[in-house]
Amino acid sequence: MKKTSGERTLLASVLLSSPGPLVLGIALFYGRSSTQLADFIRRAVELAAIVVSWAVFRILHQHGEPDRSRQERLEGIANTCVGAALFLSGLVMLFITLSSSNSDKGNVIPGLIIAFLGALVNSWFWLRYRKLNREEPNAILAVQSRLYGAKSVVDSCVVVALFSVAIAPRAPITGYIDLGGSIVVAVYLIRSGIVTIRDRELATE
Repeated sequence: MKKTSGERTLLASVLLSSPGPLVLGIALFYGRSSTQLADFIRRAVELAAIVVSWAVFRILHQHGEPDRSRQERLEGIANTCVGAALFLSGLVMLFITLSSSNSDKGNVIPGLIIAFLGALVNSWFWLRYRKLNREEPNAILAVQSRLYGAKSVVDSCVVVALFSVAIAPRAPITGYIDLGGSIVVAVYLIRSGIVTIRDRELATE
C-alpha cells in the first residue's frame, strides 16, 4: 500500500509539474525578466528529475520488493543523473544571470502566477513526501522530500522577485531584486546537484 501511495504521489508530481515549463516558456515571449528565465530552466530540469524518479520507482516496485543490488544500481544512476543535471543547469543559469542586460523586463505576471501556485503546491508535496518517507523510508521519496522542500523556498524567492518587477518595473531597486532572485535559483540548482551526488556516493561507500 505504501509503495502504491509513493508511486501515485510521484505520478501526481509529474502531472502537476508538467504545465509549469510550458506556461513559462510561452510567458518568456512577453517577459524578459532574468528571474523568469531562471525559473523556466529550473522547472524544466526539475520536471526531468521527477520523471526519472517516477520511472525508477515504478521499475523497482512493479514486481513486488526489488532486488537489493538492482535497487542500489538504479537509484545510483538516477540520482547521479539528476544531480549532474541540476548542477550543470545551475552553472548555465548563473552565466545567463550575470551576463543579462538591464533592459525592459516586459510582462512578468504569468511567471508570477506560476511561481505563487508552485509555492503552494510544492509545499504540499514536500509535506507529503516527508510523511511517506517517515512511515516507510525510501531513497527516492527522501530525495523528493528534499527537492520539494527546496522548491518551496525557491518559489517563494521567485514570487518576491517577480512581484517587485510587476509593481515597480523601472525602480532601481527592482533590478537588484530581480538579479538576486535569479542568483538564488542558480545557487539552489548548484547546491542541490552537489548534495544529491554527494549523498549517493556516501550511501554506496
